[in-house]
Amino acid sequence: MLRDADGGYDGSDELRQQLIKHVRTEIGPIAAPDSIQFAPGLPKTRSGRIMRRILRKIAEEDFGSLGDTSTLADPTVVDDLIANRQAIRI
Repeated sequence: MLRDADGGYDGSDELRQQLIKHVRTEIGPIAAPDSIQFAPGLPKTRSGRIMRRILRKIAEEDFGSLGDTSTLADPTVVDDLIANRQAIRI
């Protein structure tokens, strides 16, 4: 996740390509991501833990069965992630 003082980076295609190229160079072609999704935040619990299960479900486009989201610190983040994921498909 990239962050700056203003709260984020501009999610451009150029930045997406730079990130993929960086991963290919530093880790290897096998680790290069198929897609990169820009988002305003991550789904975290009130104690600050990232809810990876929600991220997996969104990546799999299984939006209907996210499970228990009552412990989310900011539930609007999930809505933003789903909207961003659906926009990638278009």
